[in-house]
Amino acid sequence: MEKLKIWHNEKCTKSRNALELLNASGIEIEVINYLENRLSKDEIKDVLRLINTNARGLMRVTELLYKELDLNNDSLSEESLIQTMVDNPSLIQRPVVIYKGKAALGRPIENILELISF
Repeated sequence: MEKLKIWHNEKCTKSRNALELLNASGIEIEVINYLENRLSKDEIKDVLRLINTNARGLMRVTELLYKELDLNNDSLSEESLIQTMVDNPSLIQRPVVIYKGKAALGRPIENILELISF
């Protein structure tokens, strides 16, 4: 059986709630603490493809760091934004759940329920 992966931030209530829900599901889970174990560009690109969004769709656009780095600048390339997430993982929305070739942002948590029920 394929393991479900969750990009998890233990300090985030939404992420902890999602992990609790997933633990109750009985599905085998691989927890990826992406703040300690940085994601690669390819991992981020794969999730963007699975979620069918662009880099900004995976970014925490309300974070102070987002504003400090002037990431709202329309001239920034997709590659540049992805590299910024690699370098600054706190900018990545959380949690992200990957399962059976699909992915979902865990905001709202219903997205995760939909993902694991197919």
